[in-house]
Amino acid sequence: MTANFSSDLSGRATEFLHFWEHTVGSGHATLALRADWQAQLKCAHHELGMRHVRFHGILSDDMGTLVDEGDTFFYSFFNTDQIFDFLLSIGMKPFVELSFMPSALSSGDQTVFHYQANVSPPKDYAQWAVLIRDLVRHWVERYGLGEVRQWFFEVWNEPNLTAFGSGKQSDYFELYRYTVEAIKGVDRLLKVGGPATADNAWIEDPTDSFGKPGDDTMTELADSTRSILREEAREVRKKAGDLPVYYTEWCTSSNPRDPMHDDPYAAAFIVKTVLEARGLVQGYSYWTFSDIFEENYFPSVPFQGGFGLLNIHGIAKPSYRAFQLLHELGTQMLPVQGGHETVDAWFVRGDQRSTLVLTNFALPRHPIETEQVFFALKSAKSATMASIQRIDLEHANAKRHWEQLGKPEYLSVAMVDELKDLSKLQSEPVPIKYEAGMLSVEISMPPQSVAAIHFSN
Repeated sequence: MTANFSSDLSGRATEFLHFWEHTVGSGHATLALRADWQAQLKCAHHELGMRHVRFHGILSDDMGTLVDEGDTFFYSFFNTDQIFDFLLSIGMKPFVELSFMPSALSSGDQTVFHYQANVSPPKDYAQWAVLIRDLVRHWVERYGLGEVRQWFFEVWNEPNLTAFGSGKQSDYFELYRYTVEAIKGVDRLLKVGGPATADNAWIEDPTDSFGKPGDDTMTELADSTRSILREEAREVRKKAGDLPVYYTEWCTSSNPRDPMHDDPYAAAFIVKTVLEARGLVQGYSYWTFSDIFEENYFPSVPFQGGFGLLNIHGIAKPSYRAFQLLHELGTQMLPVQGGHETVDAWFVRGDQRSTLVLTNFALPRHPIETEQVFFALKSAKSATMASIQRIDLEHANAKRHWEQLGKPEYLSVAMVDELKDLSKLQSEPVPIKYEAGMLSVEISMPPQSVAAIHFSN
């Protein structure tokens, strides 16, 4: 049975802001001092339009922000400056997550991640406030108040999870109050957000579970609900009222070793999720832009199910190409009529061209097949050809070619270049029919796929 959709170029368009480009996630602050991390972020900025980057641990000991010798505190903001200097040099800005606890201020020895980030509360909240105030004041002096007012400050990371502290609301709110007062004491117009919680917790009081390798992610996702992230965003939108909402971490799953992160499944999930979140949030930060990431350990396998859009070699995954397709869309969305159990369609108008975006997506173990899709575009000019870009098993899927090479753990320079080339989006002509002011096109959509069909305006 054919999936039928239609749209009308003369229809009333709604504004389509690229909210997902506001911020993208990374892992650990010290990674931002690496040349390969910086090169990959430049790609994410230039090709995907990402404007801010967020990561953990800017206050942790390995950044040297605050250390003690005996009873003397030593502050060093040099490493943070190196990172922020780089971000500004490429046209990006930080989304500053204030974490984790410097050992000099920690009240306990609870840690998280491979790099032993201390997640205990401060033993002296006044000294914590001094650190935050001095650090923010330093950034204002270095970069200018006008610049820092454009940044976003987030207090801690997922404090409702015991992995990142006590999990108690009262403990977090005390930390939050001291932090906000310190930042606003520098300038009252600086942007501080909260609560910075997981899985939409504590929203009414001004993401999910903590995934780990070995989780049965396939079963967890199979038991989930289609479009669940849209429903969660709708609920938060109601609770937040007119306040802006920024999701600073979301992904296709919370498992840092999920093979589906590297597959076309992720691309279809991303496109569907992003387009369904329009009008609900101001920022939607994907976790993460790169597999240069070390919360558990730093693997050498090229495709190892990491969160990144790019693998450790900078090879684009289908997920990266999904964001590239989204970035190249216009800014006006037209209504689309039609529906299907697994196929979804959106029509976006731009200055030079309009694009039909299609996904054929289902959660793992849910029914999905190759579907024929028929689309009719009314009030269109006469034309005989459009172009199509695909992401699926056979298109923009470097992992599949790596598997065909025998899954080598270490890649030669030539292999990296070959896989980068094979990861690219390809544009192919697709025939269209024109009759009485209506264009029509029919294409096949394999399971877990994305297609973008471009029509000249």
